[in-house]
Amino acid sequence: MTRRAEDIEVRPITEPEIREWNRALNTGFLRPPDLSDHDVADLGTYLIPSRTLAAFDPHSPLRSSGGAPVVATFRSFPQELTAVGGAPVPADAITNVSVTATHRRRGILSRMMALDLAAAKERGDVVATLIAAEYPIYGRYGFGPATHSAEWTIDVPRTGLDRHRPTPDDGGRIDLVDGSDVRKLGPELHERLRRTRPGVINRSERWWQVTTGAIRLDARPWTQPFLAVYRSPSGEVEGLAAYVCDDHWGDDKRPLNTASVKNLITTSPAAERALWHYLCSIDWVTTVKSGRRAPDDLLPHLLPDPRAARLTTYADWLWVRILDVVRALEARTYGGSGTLVLEVVDEAGLTGGRYRLEAGPDGAKCAPTDLEPQLILPVAELATLWLGDESAVRLAALGRVREQQEGAAHVADALLRTSRRPWCPDIF
Repeated sequence: MTRRAEDIEVRPITEPEIREWNRALNTGFLRPPDLSDHDVADLGTYLIPSRTLAAFDPHSPLRSSGGAPVVATFRSFPQELTAVGGAPVPADAITNVSVTATHRRRGILSRMMALDLAAAKERGDVVATLIAAEYPIYGRYGFGPATHSAEWTIDVPRTGLDRHRPTPDDGGRIDLVDGSDVRKLGPELHERLRRTRPGVINRSERWWQVTTGAIRLDARPWTQPFLAVYRSPSGEVEGLAAYVCDDHWGDDKRPLNTASVKNLITTSPAAERALWHYLCSIDWVTTVKSGRRAPDDLLPHLLPDPRAARLTTYADWLWVRILDVVRALEARTYGGSGTLVLEVVDEAGLTGGRYRLEAGPDGAKCAPTDLEPQLILPVAELATLWLGDESAVRLAALGRVREQQEGAAHVADALLRTSRRPWCPDIF
């Protein structure tokens, strides 16, 4: 018998279905399917049932918990995303998306995405966000890559910093702390960072508990990190680094250890310099892996020899989907002044139309208009421009936006591009 796609039921899960939902999620992500009772109970503490979707196949001969098995998963949760200028905007953060290999190409993801985005629009979320495991999937739902991520591998001996004292030369200091200290100091430090860097998202209390070991999960092996904070000459905490080290020695008894950075945030260039110099001066460490950094990070040029840092990863990271053009464009700041009429094409019908943007250093006004458009672009391309990381001129050359008035793309760049690239240091 042919199974029809419409026979697949898509709906929010109930609490008794959490285990089966996570089993399907792990299967889709090629992880061991089963969770311990401890981890299932932990899931129940933060999943929002109404925003945790599953697809059920009623024709399957397999039954679980008295019902049809889960063949796809999808979850969203509230998030705040920093716009250009530091204003937080409410976001619909999408994660845990999977479709079991036996049920691909049936439109299941499209149905789950449509349900979630419609609910997010109704709630008043300005954007939706996600981290895309695969590039081609999410553009068709109106998402565009809005930030990028880079990782460097540092050859410590080449920096020359292994022969220097780790004491900052600006009068500040570095202290090693423990998890309880970070849970006290970290959230406020991160909030200060969040007000200055577009693309940064909020971190929940649970995030700090998990990353410092206060909450431990059976399915996630725990390695206690080393934790270092930088204090300015006035004593203010301006930087935090979390890192782990392996234990590797050469046959000739030479240390060949690697320090892998799990998290490094700062609110000043002095803190950034001090922490990277500290990491490159730890005894026995010959390699430092930077973890996820902004693509225009200061890191290579904070080293005496920038070539000691080799770029090992560069890729798209945070994807954004605009749900409210007016609020999104009015939430951010602009370095210059100008007016631009945009025609936003949104095949899902959530936020398409023509809009007149009048922007300047003192703020912006955006409203629907009947004026002829100067620039026509899909909603996904607006997302790539919104945080300031992409060039409208470049997108026009690629055929992804269309100028209706000569020079409109240059006007868009003058308004929208930022001096520093947006950065999202987190995964969700």
